[in-house]
Amino acid sequence: MSEKKIDEVSGVPTTGHEWDGIKELDTPMPRWWVWTFYGTIAWALAYTIAYPAWPMISSATKGVLGYSSRQELATTLTDVAAQQADLRAAIAEKPLDEILADETLRRFATSAGAAAYKVNCSQCHGSGAQGSAGYPNLNDDDWLWGGDIDAIHQTIAHGARSESDADTRVSEMPAFGDILSADEIRQVAAHVASFTGTPSDAALAEAGAQVFADNCAACHGETGGGDAALGAPNLADAIWLYGSNEAAIAAQVRTPKHGVMPAWQARLGDPTVKQLSVYIHSLGGGQ
Repeated sequence: MSEKKIDEVSGVPTTGHEWDGIKELDTPMPRWWVWTFYGTIAWALAYTIAYPAWPMISSATKGVLGYSSRQELATTLTDVAAQQADLRAAIAEKPLDEILADETLRRFATSAGAAAYKVNCSQCHGSGAQGSAGYPNLNDDDWLWGGDIDAIHQTIAHGARSESDADTRVSEMPAFGDILSADEIRQVAAHVASFTGTPSDAALAEAGAQVFADNCAACHGETGGGDAALGAPNLADAIWLYGSNEAAIAAQVRTPKHGVMPAWQARLGDPTVKQLSVYIHSLGGGQ
């Protein structure tokens, strides 16, 4: 290592390192910075003594102050629950129409319902309740079993085709692949497509009108408007659960898909189901 020398310009010793004729100055750190650095070390040592810090085999040091972040969280949650107790009790006791009429209860139920939705419903209906293929969009005004607050509550509480709930929503479209010919299925698919757009073959759609009247109108209505009492979807509003083109419609006619929604009453309890109902109703599609 080269011998340290004094830089002629600055008068500061060099470290002895030199690169391409450039020498490195051995400039000492400011004393205030050094003492600040030592202070942070002392603070860190004091902190690890006062608070939980050092890991051991199955736990960690407790700290002389006995602080616990878990206990602090538990205390906070207990305090919040106590503050909300009256609101929760009111929601448990009051019917849905009174909850909606009370601004304080409605706002609380909407907020609590939004939190419950993220935990229990977003996995299928999406974080923004926009739905996806096979899972309904909860923001629009297309409701299989009705979109008023009571209908929404009934659907959430008892589910759809849920084997665990005797009061579940039940509707089942027959598999027309066992009833209609392939030509008739193509015809009725073209006719249904004509409700919201231009079918690929007008002649097929015209022939499908009679097939629809004979086999589909009893549930979906003569003009395809659906029937919420039967859970029969509206075919004339351009909102589709399993696809809107003729091939997708024909597939649903041939071998229909029947979605299943859990019954949430037993899992979450009535107050939470009410909160979910108020939140879903508030999204804009509720009737």
